[in-house]
Amino acid sequence: MFSLAQESSPFIVLVVIPLLIMSARIIDVSFSTLRIVYLMKGEKVFAAGLGFFESLIWLVAISQIIQNVTNLPAYIGWAAGFALGNYLGLMIEERLAVGKLIVRVITAVESQALIDALKANGYGVTHIDGQGAAGKVKLIFCVIQREQFERVVTIIQQFNPKAFYTVEDVRTAREGVFPPSRGVYQRMGLFPVFVRQPKKK
Repeated sequence: MFSLAQESSPFIVLVVIPLLIMSARIIDVSFSTLRIVYLMKGEKVFAAGLGFFESLIWLVAISQIIQNVTNLPAYIGWAAGFALGNYLGLMIEERLAVGKLIVRVITAVESQALIDALKANGYGVTHIDGQGAAGKVKLIFCVIQREQFERVVTIIQQFNPKAFYTVEDVRTAREGVFPPSRGVYQRMGLFPVFVRQPKKK
């Protein structure tokens, strides 16, 4: 394994090596976070690929730690890279928005406008009558692509701001009704979310 410790320059020992270790840890911990998420979603092949690069980069980082056991900034770089890697990995996963969610909406007010708006925007909706603590309610179920979550919340808040809703991950789903997926720029939040109004009868 290559080593930079043989260089006599204090700049390399105290700055370059710790920064390289921190960068390697940011990458490998980000991969680790994404790998766990994709394993939970059943994406075995993609998770295996991430695991390969994660372990390879980790070996590079740990080899530099071993070769610089008396270098305190290297340890700080290791710890900082671990912390930033967790944060960055979760940010990337949120932006990629892979997988499906089930949204359950419970509303005690007139809900037909909300149901029509969800259908007008291409979502499959199942709704049933229920009984809540304060009287009759409507239960609305909607399985969506995770990338569409913000759009669905926008619709709910527009038509029923006080609606109670819960969200859960869905590992697998078949034969659902889903609107077209957004492009990568919309996933990254570079364009606003538009809500299609239901047609008046």
